[in-house]
Amino acid sequence: MTSQTLNTPTAEQIRRAPKVLLHDHLDGGLRPGTIIELAREQGYDALPESEPDKLGVWFREAADSGSLERYLETFAHTCAVMQTRDALIRVAAECAVDLAEDGVVYAEIRYAPEQHLEAGLTLEEVVEAVNEGFREGERIARESGHRIRIGALLTAMRHAARALEIAELANRYRDTGVVGFDIAGAEAGFPPTRHLDAFEYLKRENNHFTIHAGEAFGLPSIWQALQWCGADRLGHGVRIIDDIEVSADGQVRLGRLASYVRDKRIPLELCPTSNLQTGAAESYATHPIGLLRRLHFRATVNTDNRLMSGTSMSREFELLTDTFGYTLDDMQWFTVNAMKSAFIPFDERLAMINDVIKPGYAELKSEWLFRQTATTSDSSAE
Repeated sequence: MTSQTLNTPTAEQIRRAPKVLLHDHLDGGLRPGTIIELAREQGYDALPESEPDKLGVWFREAADSGSLERYLETFAHTCAVMQTRDALIRVAAECAVDLAEDGVVYAEIRYAPEQHLEAGLTLEEVVEAVNEGFREGERIARESGHRIRIGALLTAMRHAARALEIAELANRYRDTGVVGFDIAGAEAGFPPTRHLDAFEYLKRENNHFTIHAGEAFGLPSIWQALQWCGADRLGHGVRIIDDIEVSADGQVRLGRLASYVRDKRIPLELCPTSNLQTGAAESYATHPIGLLRRLHFRATVNTDNRLMSGTSMSREFELLTDTFGYTLDDMQWFTVNAMKSAFIPFDERLAMINDVIKPGYAELKSEWLFRQTATTSDSSAE
């Protein structure tokens, strides 16, 4: 038995391994049962199913349908029940608990405050409710024996005109739970340069931001996000593969943009299952993450929308392990990449890596020694 085989994680080890999540949407991760209960409380009667299991299946099938209209409809339902203070607190708290139970020790969860104003909340009230929910979820997780820290990313919708307003909001709450800014929405026809005033403002304030780029749209979106807007990270960024050539004999040539992304260690917030649903990749086996890992890009593993993709961080790593034969060393590499790329202070990132992540993986990687000893003892007894 080789050390490579011994280091291949089991599903249970993957669940226990400390994980870091940088790209996850709050409105894409609700529990189906919570959606049904909130809809009942708020008088929302447009849900396609009334039983949690069936509703969960509906969300996944809608996301897998290949229909943009059905995919967008899924978020219409989740946002519809996230319009009150109590609902936002509950959804945020459950998000923290669910992630902690899956072994996530640090997460940055994004949401668009402007999508939660229909019942009269102000932007500030939305942010304060979500922050309260995250703190409550952290407390509940801690009492259950799990540790998690969550930072919020405030998202502006790229087809709207409130990016500067949301950027200013993110800056006001940067010391009370909000760690950065994001823009999301359809890339085609809505380039990030439409919101240069927001990005220039954030740079002047020494604040952090990521930009959804290089998912549905290609290299021009990535180039603009980096060279015009100055993004710290790329939300998805999977289409950077279009600037990498692999010849028949396996030789790899990076174009100038791909070289820049790798040389500058720009983090890629890769979301394998979501990328398959949106057509950014055709299969797990052909997903660019395999090549990007081999070429040592700053690749990270993420969930995007846990409800719509029927996924979790553990499931993403299980699929990657099955597909590429990844080991605990590979999992640690992805996890440390993500923690290095988080939007919290350097000393806090370093403490998470040295005091939580590395010890956690060291313990998991040492388990095979005890299994091997037990196996040897059993053989001797026979």
